[in-house]
Amino acid sequence: MRPTAAFPFVAALAASLAAGGAAHAQAASPSDSIWTLQVENDAVSTLKGTSDEYYTSGLRLGWTSGADAVEFASSVGHAVWGDGTTRVSLELSQSLFTPRDTQLDPPDPADRPYAGVLLLTGGLVHDSATTRDVAALSLGVVGPAALGEIVQNGFHSIIGDTSNRGWHFQVQDQPAVNLLFQRTWRLPVTNIGGVEIDALPSAAIAGGDVRDYVQFGAVARIGQGLNSDFGPARIVPGLNGTDAYTATAPLVWYGFAGVDGQAVAYDVTLDGSTFRDRTPSVHRIWDVGEFEAGLAVILYGVRVSYTQTWQTQEFRGARSGLFNFGSLAMSVTF
Repeated sequence: MRPTAAFPFVAALAASLAAGGAAHAQAASPSDSIWTLQVENDAVSTLKGTSDEYYTSGLRLGWTSGADAVEFASSVGHAVWGDGTTRVSLELSQSLFTPRDTQLDPPDPADRPYAGVLLLTGGLVHDSATTRDVAALSLGVVGPAALGEIVQNGFHSIIGDTSNRGWHFQVQDQPAVNLLFQRTWRLPVTNIGGVEIDALPSAAIAGGDVRDYVQFGAVARIGQGLNSDFGPARIVPGLNGTDAYTATAPLVWYGFAGVDGQAVAYDVTLDGSTFRDRTPSVHRIWDVGEFEAGLAVILYGVRVSYTQTWQTQEFRGARSGLFNFGSLAMSVTF
């Protein structure tokens, strides 16, 4: 999406969730379920936005149960991870990828292919006092059935913007199956005059026919009420604190900065279809790094976070240098 398109769209999403949060203006309880709406975009950025390039759009709607609200899931969580509380999470996400020049038809074969990924993800989120464990299974589709062309060019048509011309050369349809396991540790560092500092090291491994990778990273935070969550949410891959939170103070706030490294063995949006020989693809770079920084606030059961991410090149020939995109998420409790 282009900057002129993305910002009104983000504002509309934020307004709708803010209205819901105002109707339930109370401090979050561990028993509350959580609804989250998130948008990631190369135009949703505090920096100079781009116009549909590489990872150009991510949309996600998520629901997370209250702590131990689902008895079977809690039994599984306690059996696997031990003492603590377990939540169930469900989310629907769409991620869109385009080349740098979206007006070439056919697209440059050396540039990132057009690709859409549509996933329904279910998982367990298990918390102890100092750790958060996530196990998640994603099922969906990669290719035209992910509706990337319809969503992107349809939105461009509504706002009178130029359509991207190369979607008919995108990565072809295939089923999408991916597993993710992640652990995040919450390590208090110090408390100075009521202002806390902590660290959130994390490790993740994922595999399937969407993206296979191992990731290690850490986030440092400064603020108040840091034990309310394990950092802000991201559309994976990335340093993802998940949507689960419980406010431990009337006002929770923190600034954060983090870094992660990913060893990527396969990425269908770069390597092309798993099951077809003739499909758009580029030479993937196996080691990818990210740096992120942002701000999160929890007030009256509503959590709002903004994350700015800088990412190293994912394929040979990428011309973006450090590619950057913004992520805006709003969650409300019910």
